[in-house]
Amino acid sequence: MRPYIVCHMMASVDGRIDCAMTEQIESGDEYYEALAELGCPSLLMGRVTMQLHYAAAEPFVAKEPAPIGRQAVHVARRAGGYLVAVDTHGSLCWPAGEFDGQPLLVITSEKCAAEYLDTLAGAGISWIAVGEERIGLPEAMEMLRETFGVERLAVVGGGNINGAFLAAGLLDEVSLMVAPGIDGRTGMTAVFDGIDDAARPATKLQLRSVKQVGEGTVWMRYGPGGVKRRFLVPGPGDASIVTGTVWMIMDLI
Repeated sequence: MRPYIVCHMMASVDGRIDCAMTEQIESGDEYYEALAELGCPSLLMGRVTMQLHYAAAEPFVAKEPAPIGRQAVHVARRAGGYLVAVDTHGSLCWPAGEFDGQPLLVITSEKCAAEYLDTLAGAGISWIAVGEERIGLPEAMEMLRETFGVERLAVVGGGNINGAFLAAGLLDEVSLMVAPGIDGRTGMTAVFDGIDDAARPATKLQLRSVKQVGEGTVWMRYGPGGVKRRFLVPGPGDASIVTGTVWMIMDLI
């Protein structure tokens, strides 16, 4: 078994997720209030997002680069929730083993240097090594549930790790908050990004709920594709829905 997995993101109207940009266009703490409402004590982020928010600036450089070369797990401590970092090659250095009251848990591939994993263990940090060339996400999620007791997990970016979970078929829900603003810059990461298969079909979703929060942010929750339903969201800013499509009308200010 694996956890129930929600991808929770804040984006601009054009689907971009640069943190500095979204901070400019959201009106308050609606992202974190919605995250609390989702009831996911454990959060997962990709390497780039972790580097931006938590990891040290300098990367880890192993003196002895021999890989661990096998699937393994180390439990440093038990907790009700974890801050999970996905770091394929083991390059992030950590100034602490806990952030915001959550113990850190690092997921790497089996190509990660054994020295790096020993360093994590010495710092009181739990880790999972799984996948020969790249991280085996399905297996890692099963280990999160079975070894660490994680029942609900929020994947909170960035776009490439979101895309990896989407491609692996691991998402049970998409929680998307669209803030009233436009990025428009070339090359900025989208909510789901990094999938190289140009022939991959679109993933169909079923709208579960929609509501306006804050000053014009629209919060939409989607599950796997299925029977379409009709919704109507009253109020200023207007967002209306017909058979699962959300129509948002926003003024430029």
